[in-house]
Amino acid sequence: MKILVCISSVPDTTSKINFTADQSAFDKTGIQWVINPLDEFVLTKAIQLQASAGATVTVINVGTSETEPVIRKALAIGANDAVRINIEPKDSYTTAKEIAEVAKAGGYDLVLCGRESIDYNGGAVPAMVAEFLGQSFVNAAVGLTLEGNIATVAREIDGGKETIKVQLPLVVAGQKGLVDEKELIIPNMRGIMGARTKPLEVKEATGAVQGVSSVSFQSVPPRAAVKLVSPDNLDELVRLLHEEAKVI
Repeated sequence: MKILVCISSVPDTTSKINFTADQSAFDKTGIQWVINPLDEFVLTKAIQLQASAGATVTVINVGTSETEPVIRKALAIGANDAVRINIEPKDSYTTAKEIAEVAKAGGYDLVLCGRESIDYNGGAVPAMVAEFLGQSFVNAAVGLTLEGNIATVAREIDGGKETIKVQLPLVVAGQKGLVDEKELIIPNMRGIMGARTKPLEVKEATGAVQGVSSVSFQSVPPRAAVKLVSPDNLDELVRLLHEEAKVI
């Protein structure tokens, strides 16, 4: 069995987000890059299947050479090899198209993606990959088991969970719950050293047309100063809520 795991390189959640002076691009200065947290859940599930189902696990990333430390971390976690598509991802369509081309050529049985990345939160890539491949797609997966060429997938729906059986090949978008947080793998020294020699193939982009371009970015406005009102001064509280907050 061959499993392809899609990973994104995203800013650490503690990073301070800034934009360039003309607000036209994200300012990468001083940013610490990590594997997209939702991708870590699907990567861990793939490593579990690697052991239980004898699967080989390939990670794929669409990005420039700047993303290679993150790819090496995925290899240190346990992936067998990696592919990097040498293009800066600008929109979901192009990213999905490039991933699908590799998946199609590689004949993968299962493609795993995080439900969305925490930078743009688009959530569009997994479904687009499935569409380009002409394969079944399950979103918001919180459980996955394999028996032969049949996958049993549990997914979140409004008000509960749904369990379905789907024949491989298949694209699954996973999220927190696919594995327990305590099962997430922290690379050890042996894994880090071994990752240095694992294959990382760099492929040039196929030239898919980018359909979206960012015009400008705008930072979230700073929070207004807090006003404290004495609990004995209800008239002032009502006035502030009515005249300034305009909530009553």
